[in-house]
Amino acid sequence: MTWGAAAGAGRPDPARRFHDDLVGLDPDDPEARAFAEHLDRMERVRPMYTVEGELSGVRDFAESANRAGGATRWTAWLLVVLVLIGTGYVIFGVLELVVGSWLS
Repeated sequence: MTWGAAAGAGRPDPARRFHDDLVGLDPDDPEARAFAEHLDRMERVRPMYTVEGELSGVRDFAESANRAGGATRWTAWLLVVLVLIGTGYVIFGVLELVVGSWLS
């Protein structure tokens, strides 16, 4: 396996972008691959203030929460649950206002 091998899923291999940073490391080493992926996440340019940019940020949050363990994973889970509860509360309030206005 070489540093230039495709990472799959239509995404370019992060190691190819950081070939100079990875000189001397074994391309088959999982830690070296993880380091290349980390560098790719740090330098990735996303569209900001767009739906695509926000969804990309949610995907990054989900991926990092899945990689985490212990208290960090539970904190991410709690954050997601609190956001969903808040969203449900707001939607219920809006529906209550709409239905109340429509029936009166």
